[in-house]
Amino acid sequence: MSAAAATSVPLTAKDFATDQEVRWCPGCGDYSILAQVQKIMPGIGVPKENIVIISGIGCSSRFPYYINTFGMHSIHGRATAIASGLKATRPELSVWIVTGDGDSLSIGGNHTIHLLRRNFDVNVLMFNNQIYGLTKGQYSPTSEQQKITKSTPFGSIDHPFNPAALAMGADASFVGRSMDRDPKHLQYMLTRSHQHKGASFLEIYQNCNIFNDGAFEVFTEKSSKADEALFLEQGKPLVFGATQNKGIKLDGLKPVVVELGNGVSADDLWIHDERDFFKAQLLVRLFDDPNKEGGHYPRPFGVFFETDRACYEDVMSMQIEETIATKGKGDLDKLLRGKEVWEII
Repeated sequence: MSAAAATSVPLTAKDFATDQEVRWCPGCGDYSILAQVQKIMPGIGVPKENIVIISGIGCSSRFPYYINTFGMHSIHGRATAIASGLKATRPELSVWIVTGDGDSLSIGGNHTIHLLRRNFDVNVLMFNNQIYGLTKGQYSPTSEQQKITKSTPFGSIDHPFNPAALAMGADASFVGRSMDRDPKHLQYMLTRSHQHKGASFLEIYQNCNIFNDGAFEVFTEKSSKADEALFLEQGKPLVFGATQNKGIKLDGLKPVVVELGNGVSADDLWIHDERDFFKAQLLVRLFDDPNKEGGHYPRPFGVFFETDRACYEDVMSMQIEETIATKGKGDLDKLLRGKEVWEII
């Protein structure tokens, strides 16, 4: 077979698997996420040699060993900084950052928010299991209040981060949420993240069956999922429930849960618009029912917000080209001297 013919053979998920033994605890949600990433990779239209997986430290950060692409198992909390440098110098690469709630929101919190505001064209996959799994079960920045762990034996008194709200506050140009136990939805959200031109932030609920089993059970189990999870679809009303009998409408700026029927129809409901920045701020706050006057809110999954904004690496490249075209190559000595120069006689 010629080299040209060989390169035309369609890739499959198996082409993105490595010969390394996958070493997570049996039943860990990371297995499902790995499988979905491997499944979508052949269809994103990027050669394997142009895909890079960069991770920090944590259970999720073993990803580069298990994806047959270029990759780097980097430093705790600093995967975003390393990925920024790579994308700035090699903008043609498809860069994926795999991180956890501790890695990206604790020691790496500063790097995460600045990556999002700068809007590098990278994909952040933030696995959220609301616990430190690798270091054996301490509470994390997303653990709920009163969480009993080895580091909080009397219950955590910390107020937890809402990752999607944090990403919106950092002006991420794409914010979404999915879960490990809904493979089709996760594949769709991974594809959407890749298609977005800019920094995509995808929070993925991931079950740690050893140290925090069942943290997201109400959103994943058949008996409760329909009433507790709200799946966002562009241009469609916010409907949920076992028989699609519930919805959310807006009373001014306040979301209210309503029962469909008895004069209330889908036409009365909130219509989802991924481009609406202000409504996205409300959506990400449907979280732990801070005010139950509007009814028990379901947890939204899908794309909260997407917008078009110039990417850092593109603007940087343009600035360099324009500077060279108008001023020629830089003079380092002149730069270091600055504008205040004097002569000593």
